[in-house]
Amino acid sequence: MSAIQTAIRRFHATANAPRLTRFSLHAPKCVEVEFGNGNVFNLSAEFLRIHSPAVDAKIRSIAGEKVISGRRHVGIMSAEPVGNYGVRIVFDDLHNTGIYSWDYLYHLGSNKFSLMRNYIKTLNKYGLRRDPPRRK
Repeated sequence: MSAIQTAIRRFHATANAPRLTRFSLHAPKCVEVEFGNGNVFNLSAEFLRIHSPAVDAKIRSIAGEKVISGRRHVGIMSAEPVGNYGVRIVFDDLHNTGIYSWDYLYHLGSNKFSLMRNYIKTLNKYGLRRDPPRRK
């Protein structure tokens, strides 16, 4: 049994989110999480990267809004369990400081479409793109 699966077994559900029952890394593209209530979420590398809970997530502040752009093709290199409550995801842009709690993953999955829609609106508002800048 993987370390992540062991951490899941020891994790106790909180009042905010159902218990995580399965975590599957499909590197480099996505993570799939399943919860005790039957909800299954497929979270892309780009989505997870732009919603990193890390303070130093290479965020650009524009007019007080935090914006991460150019991450459409980012990949996931690995996922490492952190205690009994979450996972550290290592991305191929070398970002590795965000710890995604099981509750946070549930929040992201439950609100995936509205979060992504708001992200795209913010990018458009500031003339930014999901694609990385082209090299000259």
